[in-house]
Amino acid sequence: MDPLQDMPAAVVSASYLVPVYATYAIIAIGLTVWIARTLFKNGAVFLEEVFPDAPKMAEAVNRLLVVGFYLVNLGYASLILKAGRPGSMAEAIEALAQKLGLLLLSLGAMHFANLYVFHRIRRRAKLNQLPPPVPPQMMLPPGHKHPDREERDERIREAIEARFPAPAAHPSPRVA
Repeated sequence: MDPLQDMPAAVVSASYLVPVYATYAIIAIGLTVWIARTLFKNGAVFLEEVFPDAPKMAEAVNRLLVVGFYLVNLGYASLILKAGRPGSMAEAIEALAQKLGLLLLSLGAMHFANLYVFHRIRRRAKLNQLPPPVPPQMMLPPGHKHPDREERDERIREAIEARFPAPAAHPSPRVA
């Protein structure tokens, strides 16, 4: 005899829901912590390259990015925690899988967002290290016209007029 058979439906569905919530919370927190630690460890390499003269700045930026990662992901994990009342163990497992799928998608999106931030920071630092542009090698006097440019401009003008002729002028209506 099934002990859940004689219980009211609300109690049965709640008995499935509590393990779903507990499992979801454990997996959500575990995944978030694991990914945050991975980002922290590997992100430090990028930031040390970006801030070679300021290692404390690199570490501070890395910690701030990880804190933001925790806040966004754990906040989102909390928002999607609520589930309907499953009527069976199969529905409880489906609810858990859906919640974990949404969480994994958000963790992946945040991971790529962090990588993009690291890329932008690194690119900006590399641009700051480039040598200044080469100064001009020759100066033209003011008002100097390139001889071929006038011919080219005339050919372009003629091609445009041939392709798109000007509309014929319409006589204006006479007002009496």
